[in-house]
Amino acid sequence: MRCVISRANKALLVPNDGRAANLFPAAPVLDKYRVVPHDIHSVVLLRSLSYEVPNPALCYYDWKGGKPFAVQRATVDLLTTNPRAYVLNSMGTGKTKAALWAWDYMLAQKLAGKALVLTTLSNLHTTWAAEAFATVPGRKAVVLYGTKQKRLQLLNEDADLYIINHDGLKTIQAALSRRTDIDTLILDELAVYRNNSERSKAMRKFSQRFKIVWGLTGAPMPQAPTDVWAQAQIVTPHTVPKYFRQAQELLMNKVNNFKWTPKQDAIQTAFRMLQPSVRYSIDAVVELPEVVHRTLDTPLTKEQKVAYDALSKAFQADVQGEKITAVNAAVAMGKLLQVSGGWVYAGSKSVALDNSPRVDTLVDLVNANERKALIFVPYLHAIEGLSPLLEKAGIEHAVVHGGVSSSARSDILRAFQHTDKYKALLAHPACLAHGLTLTAADLIVWYMPITSLDIYDQANARISRIGQKHRQQVIHLCSTPVEKKIYSLLRSKANVQAQLLAMLANATQEAA
Repeated sequence: MRCVISRANKALLVPNDGRAANLFPAAPVLDKYRVVPHDIHSVVLLRSLSYEVPNPALCYYDWKGGKPFAVQRATVDLLTTNPRAYVLNSMGTGKTKAALWAWDYMLAQKLAGKALVLTTLSNLHTTWAAEAFATVPGRKAVVLYGTKQKRLQLLNEDADLYIINHDGLKTIQAALSRRTDIDTLILDELAVYRNNSERSKAMRKFSQRFKIVWGLTGAPMPQAPTDVWAQAQIVTPHTVPKYFRQAQELLMNKVNNFKWTPKQDAIQTAFRMLQPSVRYSIDAVVELPEVVHRTLDTPLTKEQKVAYDALSKAFQADVQGEKITAVNAAVAMGKLLQVSGGWVYAGSKSVALDNSPRVDTLVDLVNANERKALIFVPYLHAIEGLSPLLEKAGIEHAVVHGGVSSSARSDILRAFQHTDKYKALLAHPACLAHGLTLTAADLIVWYMPITSLDIYDQANARISRIGQKHRQQVIHLCSTPVEKKIYSLLRSKANVQAQLLAMLANATQEAA
């Protein structure tokens, strides 16, 4: 049964049957309707009895000047009417913005207090802090990062939104537990709690005190359907069995004492455990173009910054003395790019630098994507350094570069495109630049930029070919202004090589 909205009065006209009278006995009667406030409380009550009634957030919220996708509106609808819920939308659908809008509306209606966001280290500033500034500009967000003393000092600041990384929580958890004014918990990348680890057990207890708990992940089952059990124990413990073994028996078949395989309906059963939820793929976001390009900032570590500054200063003298030519400008620029990536050629060997923020971001992107991914790295030594880290992170992948034989390469590409094998290809872009169809992937991550426009365009075209059934994303990782400039030139179809001297000069001036 449908209700009528009176927008001018922010009221609902509810058909005056027996159910409405029981729900709202004191509500005034107008003709055949009862007049009730159009608020979240009324909507939840009416929907529980199958009335069709729009969410007031979708009717009156101003979106802070933004323009939400239809998928984001549906996500806000779910979150504002469910204090414990899951956002299972895939990467690129705007989960962060939707969660911020939902919380902002609830805060304005005095239905929620201040919020605590737990996210990955790589998403603290580049995703959540930046999106909070852009999406809810009237709310103050503070990133709780640094030493324990620094985090406590930041926590004492009067803010609306506090953002901390998952592993950083334990350093100030006691202080956060005492902050009863923070009653909303947003768990970004919820699947980090998929294991029954001490961190997950601590989060189960910690989350109990919050009035609102929302879990966000585009990939709730990165390893197995049983991954959902530990996550649900945090957000909605009533939707899963009390013990892991019970969930395992529901979802898996026991082959032997060491091996379990998913039952035929395991995925569907697992998703039913994550309720209430909203789940959309990027293909459902009709407002987006077929190919979405994004550039993500990842900070340099202290070790990278020291090396980058030292190289920049060494090159500065040559730039000012006009000794650098276009040829060795490319070599110099390559060294700076290698530092940003985390592996640098030094004579006959490769030196590894701490590059954890960029690697963590890459792992998060690949895990969050529903389908397969291409990871492009234009340096062999960086590919060889990155592959073990992807293996350690549990990402099944294959490596393709000039040292891989043509027959082995053919086998890898055939398996990637036509079977379930491999979540990602870690490749030198020149080796995949022409002729290949790799539409099993809908995500490309440029771990480092390349300076060849032809190779960049051709490599990106591997997933945008006949047979592609999904929207595609091309994501550029960068840590420095010069990397961002290279990506910008590539996107605008400019000749990067012709501008290497000027970019090198700028890079050395930045480090001076």
